[in-house]
Amino acid sequence: MYDLLISDVKLVDGSGDEARRTSIATIGDSIALVGCGKVRARRHIDARGLTLTPGFIDIHAHSEFYALSGSPGDLRLGQGITSGLSGNCGIGLWPLDGDRKLLEPLCADVLGRCPSWDWTDFSSFASHLESVGLHNNMAFLQAHSPLRLAVMGADFDRAASDEEIRAMCALLDKSLSQGCLGFSTGLYYQPCVSADRRELAALLAVVARHDGIFSVHMRSEGDDILSAAEEVLSLALEAGVRLEISHLKVIGRANQDKLGPLLELIHGYRDRGLDVAFDQYPYSYGSTSLFSLLPPQALALSRQELRFALQLDDMRRDYRQAMLHPVGWESIYSQEGPEAVTILHLDSRDDLDGLDLVQLGERLGSDPIDALFDVLSEEAGAAIMKDVTEDEKSLLTIMADPLMSFSTDALYSSPHTHERSHSAAIHLLSLCRSHGVMSLEDCVRRMSAENARRLNITDRGLVAEGHRADLVLLDETRLDEEWNGSNPALVMTIVNGKVAYEGGRGTGEAAGRILLKKPMGCAKR
Repeated sequence: MYDLLISDVKLVDGSGDEARRTSIATIGDSIALVGCGKVRARRHIDARGLTLTPGFIDIHAHSEFYALSGSPGDLRLGQGITSGLSGNCGIGLWPLDGDRKLLEPLCADVLGRCPSWDWTDFSSFASHLESVGLHNNMAFLQAHSPLRLAVMGADFDRAASDEEIRAMCALLDKSLSQGCLGFSTGLYYQPCVSADRRELAALLAVVARHDGIFSVHMRSEGDDILSAAEEVLSLALEAGVRLEISHLKVIGRANQDKLGPLLELIHGYRDRGLDVAFDQYPYSYGSTSLFSLLPPQALALSRQELRFALQLDDMRRDYRQAMLHPVGWESIYSQEGPEAVTILHLDSRDDLDGLDLVQLGERLGSDPIDALFDVLSEEAGAAIMKDVTEDEKSLLTIMADPLMSFSTDALYSSPHTHERSHSAAIHLLSLCRSHGVMSLEDCVRRMSAENARRLNITDRGLVAEGHRADLVLLDETRLDEEWNGSNPALVMTIVNGKVAYEGGRGTGEAAGRILLKKPMGCAKR
């Protein structure tokens, strides 16, 4: 007897092929039959009027602490995400020698906080996560920041020495041997911003030996985006690694005309043999730490030192000058303007949540920069912002490009989440339909099979016999309805054959698994 029969459903199987009406049956964690007739099953779902797809694979998430929080995973399962890749933007949680005082503040705004850090390396982190129970599948990258901190300590605001680079490479090799799928860096953020080409090339040589993927938040996404792209494209080509450019966008109204040349540059490297692609979340506004508006010299300080510095007039003058007239770094503040930056959440001043920086200045009786300095000088917890990054034309142009695939770049570090954290997958399907960006079949392929291919995951991403039963049941007629605690279009999410989400909430099934890279014996030599 089969465990589950879904009959008379419109199947969009993830391959990009035209949808067809059929039935499928599962046994255990796998798809046993596609195109079956009437079979005996423990549960039968008559899916007339509904659409079945593979579970969506999020290639860029920041959900480590969300997974550890004890939540049933509704914000991810409730948009059909059955697998996700975390450790992006160079932000990660290992290696750790027991002292987390340097790493924890760098992670807090993006990942949130966790009371107990009971791990030292990727293997022990994975064991800790499995002991809690996973509601969807998770894969991981080795992040760059903890490598630099583990080797350089607090003295990370500089280029690494040869000896330090060798030590980082050894730690990266260990994580990849333990099952991480690749390596990520965030060249906009401290401490990765201080890494030079020599360091990056050495680390990528390790990634290449393991046939891993290189995921990068580029040094610039605005004024200097073309040179930033050239940097990572040329590094990846020289190293022979797969390159995933994270959350591709062009920041700033004055920079939107750079998108055409940027896409030409990326496709040019593709033509030269580089396996390069990029992911995108389907919104023209993003979210990150409010502290990221400050210049690198400020972010090199500990959070306690920074709060003190922000109370000193001479330091405030220096930071203001750097933000308005940046040299050697990219100032989001100068590119977007204070009216484009909104406080999503402040731990210490939730009465200011929802104000843009112009409104913040008016509320506090000062200009926007001084008001920003004032609130950050008092903030010991999380400070999260939402910022308008690009226009809709650019968003749709990137979305239509054949190299684009799905991501959320979701943050779960504050009680007020960006829409991408709970609705990105449904919103992408809705946008593609309403704007004619691509067919439903192609959109689903980019959300499932294409990301599985990029990550060398061979048994997920397709509704096919023998593949894992990660499945999503949708009501297409409700795709345009807004999230109100749940996404009305999402009928059911199935993870490894178990119904994990139904009726607008998680079922409590902890059927997820950690997806590991193939053993080192399968790595490139």
